[in-house]
Amino acid sequence: MKTIDEMLHLALLSPDEHRQISHWIARADSPEEILQMPPVLWRAIERASAVMGIDEDLLRPPALDAGSW
Repeated sequence: MKTIDEMLHLALLSPDEHRQISHWIARADSPEEILQMPPVLWRAIERASAVMGIDEDLLRPPALDAGSW
């Protein structure tokens, strides 16, 4: 939910998209049910994720010096 809240704050999701996505996630009992979200909402999340660079962050290898402080 934090990520979609940030997407709303950055105006990458409309208030209505945010409401619908939040509602869908809140009522889902499993990750499988979340994956059944309507395609129009998935596209909104995908667009916002692309602008935020989320996919690139997930694909970036971990830093070799992580945790060495």
